[in-house]
Amino acid sequence: MINDCFHIQDFGVTDYETVWALQKELVQKRLAGDIPDTLLIGEHPPVITLGRGAHRENLLNPTIPVLEIERGGDVTYHGPGQLIAYPIFLLPEGQRDLHHYLRKLEEAIILTLREFGLEGHRNPGWTGAWVKAPQDGQLFKIASIGVAVRKWVTYHGIALNVSTNLAHFRQINPCGLGSQVMTSMEALLETPIDPKSVKGSLIRQFQVLFQCQPEFKAL
Repeated sequence: MINDCFHIQDFGVTDYETVWALQKELVQKRLAGDIPDTLLIGEHPPVITLGRGAHRENLLNPTIPVLEIERGGDVTYHGPGQLIAYPIFLLPEGQRDLHHYLRKLEEAIILTLREFGLEGHRNPGWTGAWVKAPQDGQLFKIASIGVAVRKWVTYHGIALNVSTNLAHFRQINPCGLGSQVMTSMEALLETPIDPKSVKGSLIRQFQVLFQCQPEFKAL
């Protein structure tokens, strides 16, 4: 029997296409009422994805796989050291507002960053999470968000740069911006950070924002 909680599936480091197929499978099961809300979390090997709003000119000279997918947004990079969270959530009646949902995803990132001593910000007009350079207040992007929804079941989601190799962003104009706008928690804190140490914090923020105590399920 399905309760009001969400499950967590930690996919470790798994290729994008496998987890993409899993998302679509879980969306079907959630629509059918066969599973509760489910949060997929983990990392991907290097890959570039093009969202529904992608401009091909933002794809420069890629040396890694490129996939066209159904999430919103432009082009982005995923790779080791980047913490991924894909909520397969049925938005409840009264909360079926994608702008509100996106703000909650941003808040989950901002609260996670705060636990590590970083002050995250929203940047009006640009979905995601940003941090300010202490020298001049310039905004750098630390997390990207792109979602898809089917009959109010969400999929795709968050990509938070923890210890990401930022050089890979040079293969694209991420979300239409120059690659120099991207940063990571490790680059800002100037100390090694294991994404596994950030995972627990991000899960806690989902617990708070979506008012649930999750049940863990490993793949």
